[in-house]
Amino acid sequence: MKNFLLFGSPLKDRGNSLAVLLLRVLAGVLMMTHGLQKLQNFEAFSQGFMDPIGLGPKLSLILVMAAELGASFFLLVGLLTRLSLMPLMFAMGVAFFIAHANDPFQQKELALFYLGVYVVLFILGPGKYSLDNLLFGKFRKRN
Repeated sequence: MKNFLLFGSPLKDRGNSLAVLLLRVLAGVLMMTHGLQKLQNFEAFSQGFMDPIGLGPKLSLILVMAAELGASFFLLVGLLTRLSLMPLMFAMGVAFFIAHANDPFQQKELALFYLGVYVVLFILGPGKYSLDNLLFGKFRKRN
């Protein structure tokens, strides 16, 4: 522990996997709260929701909710983790670069933060404590 705190020694495999698990669970649960808010107020949100890629406000809202609820659940349990991160990264990229492009940084920094977390998780992968590892770990070790 002293080497970790004072000298910056890296965590061992178990510590890394626990850190990835914590980040996955935290990002998944917190993003799901955004999706639940949209689901509970669907009619109100659909009236003024942006249509940044030309699909219509209602369909755009449905796709964002699918990412925030569905993909976040997959992220939370670590199932098809990298695939589930793609719609989340896309949604946060659109939120930061398009939907809130003209807003002050304080209003769009959360989208950028989530995007950064999702990119890091995409690079790291699901970790040892995930359904991906449980279901596909043996396959991955053979290749």
